[in-house]
Amino acid sequence: MLFCFLGTVSADDVNVTQQQENIDVKGIVFGHIGDSYEWHITTWGNTKVVVPLPIIVRSQETGWHVFWSSVLEESGEYKGFYIAQGGKYDGKIVEKNANGEEVRPLDISITKIVFALLLNCLILVGIILGVAHWYKKRTPESDSPRGFVGFMEMFIMMIYDDVIKSCVGKDYKRFAPYLLTVFFFIFLNNLMGLIPVFPAGANVTGNIAVTLVLALFTFFAVNLFGNKEYWKEIFWPDVPSWLKVPVPLMPVVELFGVFTKPFALMIRLFANMMAGHSVILALTSLIFITVSMGPAINGSMTVVSVLFGVFMNLLELLVAFIQAYVFTMLSAVFIGLARAEHEPKKSHEEF
Repeated sequence: MLFCFLGTVSADDVNVTQQQENIDVKGIVFGHIGDSYEWHITTWGNTKVVVPLPIIVRSQETGWHVFWSSVLEESGEYKGFYIAQGGKYDGKIVEKNANGEEVRPLDISITKIVFALLLNCLILVGIILGVAHWYKKRTPESDSPRGFVGFMEMFIMMIYDDVIKSCVGKDYKRFAPYLLTVFFFIFLNNLMGLIPVFPAGANVTGNIAVTLVLALFTFFAVNLFGNKEYWKEIFWPDVPSWLKVPVPLMPVVELFGVFTKPFALMIRLFANMMAGHSVILALTSLIFITVSMGPAINGSMTVVSVLFGVFMNLLELLVAFIQAYVFTMLSAVFIGLARAEHEPKKSHEEF
């Protein structure tokens, strides 16, 4: 990420002449971690090196249109479609209706995040199928797997035994495929976001739409497969009656908790991954902010920025694993609580 940013900031971004321009750190940071209709790699002189992506939109008046994002880069507009600059549709494809108002067409374009998401899914499928193919050829006399297959086996068994089996309970096999998929999906996307070479580098798990969908999967897994004890604890919890009737205080609190759990999963993953990328980019911006302060200050801040940037990259490697582990563990805990069966209370005669 650090070296990717250094490569993408050019003389167009930083003017080191006597008439210094203020560096828009906020714009640079959000421009790199946000979504876009093209994949900007670097700027060489006055030439932007970008990978155009397909734009697929449906106008309310003219129907479907498919074209490359490079068309908008060249002319700024194509068949009435253009990218909004400011306003509530800032950075999105818009068109004008009969009244001259900006409106959003149905937009299913392959944006930077979508492209990275599809690519990372293909990589993950390839990895899993490759490991599965090795086990299909394995015989009882075969040696234990080594190399990458052995590394994957260690990872899979760690999540399977230490997280899924221990947190879900007796039905753990039923939910193991989903939870293993969630872990490796998040972990791979976190790692790909740290690689500063195209087609990696996209902040997929730092996009709240992606974490929202992941949290919804866990929400449905918990509530669709929850047993009657789970729902009883929500609508008629084991608390004094005055907390349930006539005002259903505790049932309302428990029902509210049904929605706050996936919300916490969504925000935790999104905030941690976006914050990590933002901090790295902000630290790197120090190099260009201090250009006008003289070679001594700029040189010392460059060293500090690079050292802190390298440290943050190493820290983000750890965070990439921790966030995938925590999301999977909490999902397993929530599923386990929804499937737990409470032992009947013993009567006084049994003592």
